[in-house]
Amino acid sequence: MPKGDAQNYRKIIHIDMDAFYASVEQRDNPEYRGKPLVVGGLPEGRGGVVATASYEARKFGIRSAMSSKQALQLCPHAIFIRPRFPAYKEASQKIREIFSRYTDLIEPLSLDEAYLDVTSDKLNIGSAIEIAQQIKQAIKDELQLTASAGVSINKFVAKTASDIKKPDGLTFIGPSAIEAFMEKLPVEKFFGVGKVTAQKMKNMGLHTGDDLKKLTEGELTKHFGKVGKFYYQIVRGIDNREVQPNRETKSLAAEDTFPYDLTTLGEMEEELDKIAQTVCKRLQQYELKGRTVTLKIKYSDFKQITRNQSFPTGLNDLETVCATAKKLLVATGIEDKKIRLLGISLSNFNDVVVRGKEEKPTDQLTLFDF
Repeated sequence: MPKGDAQNYRKIIHIDMDAFYASVEQRDNPEYRGKPLVVGGLPEGRGGVVATASYEARKFGIRSAMSSKQALQLCPHAIFIRPRFPAYKEASQKIREIFSRYTDLIEPLSLDEAYLDVTSDKLNIGSAIEIAQQIKQAIKDELQLTASAGVSINKFVAKTASDIKKPDGLTFIGPSAIEAFMEKLPVEKFFGVGKVTAQKMKNMGLHTGDDLKKLTEGELTKHFGKVGKFYYQIVRGIDNREVQPNRETKSLAAEDTFPYDLTTLGEMEEELDKIAQTVCKRLQQYELKGRTVTLKIKYSDFKQITRNQSFPTGLNDLETVCATAKKLLVATGIEDKKIRLLGISLSNFNDVVVRGKEEKPTDQLTLFDF
């Protein structure tokens, strides 16, 4: 059990909406209910990727980030629709309003999930479990959507717990149960462990938290770098990260995935003009000037590269951003290249703006950190 006086434990809730985009679509369109629904790119032509899938579609093995073509192969009778981001954002804002009845310490991670610190709640309920139940019920009654919740004393365990009983689940993991829970947790469920790191761990004979626990902090750091220290702590139930209602913006950017591969310099430069306009508009909105311009390129084979140029002073004017991005593009050598995505990012701000984490991407032009 994590050390410390029980009275000093935080009360953290992680709320995660169930198949959010698909659930909103099924709520708004009765003809989709009970059917395998895929929200994202359509499988026709070059295809796209799955943003989310209804639970009926997930039974066939369809998952987020899977190609739409593969999803169609898994379930030929699935219904494919494009996302309606304004509808999802509206629902997300209403969910946020429900959260704010209980606490102002809300850290949205995306449109469909957030951390809440209810150590001191507005209604003096005192019980994080009761608050989570009330929030889930309010979302169901007012929005006709379901959410899953995880409740614990820190962010990592709460987030992991929210995934245990999906959909419409509620899982509490108290201080005395955390270490046993972490010991049984597969390594791929640990924060910061992607497919490559998980495979590396398994090659080392590390399959669960219990296996990780057998290594010293020095050994974990040696094999996995700085994040090894986090693994050492979290497997012992220690996560001191606070719920952060606001965050610093370290970069502002826009990108676009195209419906067909770009093959000529003229096409690429035309798209860069549009993307640069979006970036500069956002920079000027936040009154920001960045000293580093970064170009992001994803080729038709999904290989991705970034190139950047830094300046002695900050800039946010369209002409310079556009010219720099085009210069970086030409320097990569575009002969015989097919490009499916381009993006431009400005970073290294003189004055860092603080914005709410709920500000999320629009349909195709999106905010991202390289």
